[in-house]
Amino acid sequence: MADNMADKLDYRALGLKCGLEIHQQLDSKQKLFCRCPTIIRDIKESTSEFFRFLRPTASEMGETDRAALEQSKLNRKYCYKAYDSTCLVENDDEPPTEVNPEALDIALVITKLLHMQPVDQMHVMRKIVVDGSNTSGFQRTAFLAKGGYLETSQGHVGVDVLCLEEEACQKIEDQGDVVIYSLDRLGIPLVEIGTAPDIISPAHAKETAQQIGMLLRSTGKVKRGLGTIRQDVNISIAKGARVELKGVQALDILEMLVEREVERQANLLEIRDALLAKGASVCNKIFDVNGVFEKTTSKVIQKSLKKGKVFAVLLPGFAGFVGREVQPGRRLGTEFSDRAKTSGVGGIFHTDELPNYGITEAEVLALRQAVGAKDGDAVIMVADVEKRARGAMESVIKRANEALLGVPEETRKALPDGNSSYLRPLPGAARMYPETDVPQADISMEHFASLPVPELLTDKSKRFTAELDLSGELADMIVYSSYLPLFEELVARFQDGKIVTPTLISRTLTGMLPELKRDGADIDRLCDEHFRQVFSLVEQAAFSREGIDPVLRILAQRPDISAQKAAAEAGLSGSDTADVEQFIDTMIHERQDFVKEKGMAAVGPLMGVVMAEFRGKVDGKILSDILKQKINKSLSI
Repeated sequence: MADNMADKLDYRALGLKCGLEIHQQLDSKQKLFCRCPTIIRDIKESTSEFFRFLRPTASEMGETDRAALEQSKLNRKYCYKAYDSTCLVENDDEPPTEVNPEALDIALVITKLLHMQPVDQMHVMRKIVVDGSNTSGFQRTAFLAKGGYLETSQGHVGVDVLCLEEEACQKIEDQGDVVIYSLDRLGIPLVEIGTAPDIISPAHAKETAQQIGMLLRSTGKVKRGLGTIRQDVNISIAKGARVELKGVQALDILEMLVEREVERQANLLEIRDALLAKGASVCNKIFDVNGVFEKTTSKVIQKSLKKGKVFAVLLPGFAGFVGREVQPGRRLGTEFSDRAKTSGVGGIFHTDELPNYGITEAEVLALRQAVGAKDGDAVIMVADVEKRARGAMESVIKRANEALLGVPEETRKALPDGNSSYLRPLPGAARMYPETDVPQADISMEHFASLPVPELLTDKSKRFTAELDLSGELADMIVYSSYLPLFEELVARFQDGKIVTPTLISRTLTGMLPELKRDGADIDRLCDEHFRQVFSLVEQAAFSREGIDPVLRILAQRPDISAQKAAAEAGLSGSDTADVEQFIDTMIHERQDFVKEKGMAAVGPLMGVVMAEFRGKVDGKILSDILKQKINKSLSI
């Protein structure tokens, strides 16, 4: 298909079904099933570590979850970094405590905002996860509410489920056979919100995610920053299959991810139809082709032969299709390679791209002869340790058979360029079973009704524009920033101030701070008290609003000093109006001919001279008013 295919897709005609799963960390003081703090630590602060090997177990019905089973093939060791704040619950050495009531109340407020109906008794379940992200081998999750909706420009989008669950560990490093995790994030409360498949286009998906994000932020009780909110997207088209895209952290690429998954499924269906028309098939035999490469000069193959095997599989009728693009820069062969990598190999070779990688034309011909390939057939091969190589070929055979069926159901990883790669099979019902260590939580309708509904950020922005005289742009910027609570506090503190206005506060927090950061200032070292002190000094005319920038730069470098000391170091000791008036009188006297010639038009040029003398010490408006009065008085004499 053409590169601009996404621009021409008719999503309704293709039968697009799309739904979102939003995972948002809650800003509670304690974790969900223990009383440890919900603070992310620096890995350098780790005080101890321990290891785990995780294996899947059968459910109550004797079934093993397919996603957990595939993950266990890697047989990895998981290393966990612990801290002085880590407890035995996080280590999985002690049973969890009851559900954190603060986190539950935050989740119930979100339930209200989504027009959902909560359960009257919440039960915790275990969800099998054996990728090492949970020390126990499962994640604790609890179904809390159902039957809600969102209002969007394309009508209501149903919200089918809201769960309260614990966050997983934070992955620090993947060393192949060993994966290192940090325990600081494990157990932070989060909500999982699942919409109905009512989203009708990529743009609608982005709008829906933005709407949910706005509602969550309106509570003032969710964590902010990279990694604190993640979007998963469920997508299918007619004759395709449900695919879950995991780990979308940036809304900017959400539209492209949906577009490219639709494109991928449409391309896979085209490839299937063409393969079937050619009578393509899959040979399930794995061929040992070591002999073909005994004298190879390919460094890649030579390296693998020292420790393993070269295996190959035959795909009759697949020639030309393995190299066909399914997403920009990704081919059907890439899909085969993704599956092979689940066995730990680095990738595969296929005859649509050979000769290459030091493999000669003669070796390709010998390879084809060794497996009995005819014209129109493709050959896939891999070189690695025998166990990994054989597992990789088994995965390729399975994926090739799926290519003859169309689109496989699977979980895929969202990539930064808008494409996606295979992650694991879609999990089944076998991954969930009851958590017997955590007591159920009763939810009374009286308590639910008593929880206050916060003002939506969209309404708050309109109110700021109307009541605080902020521009619409400034109001939007401040309500969606992490400084909103501080802004509201400062506005209330200086509500009678003539100099420290809501506009000044907003511009400082949303405009000046990003500029300081771009200049290299560590603005994360600035705390709320710094801003309280700075604005108090400005209001007292200790220095002008122009002095805020240099004072904040000094405080970012030395957060332990006061704003008053920072102002002194910046040379902003302040000047009283007597000093200003004396300076202006002298200046007008020295430039009296110029003032008489220009009249009040002299204010502009002379203002530059005054600002050069008093910038940062006296507010510009005060300087301008005094200058105008003095010039007017001079002209009337």
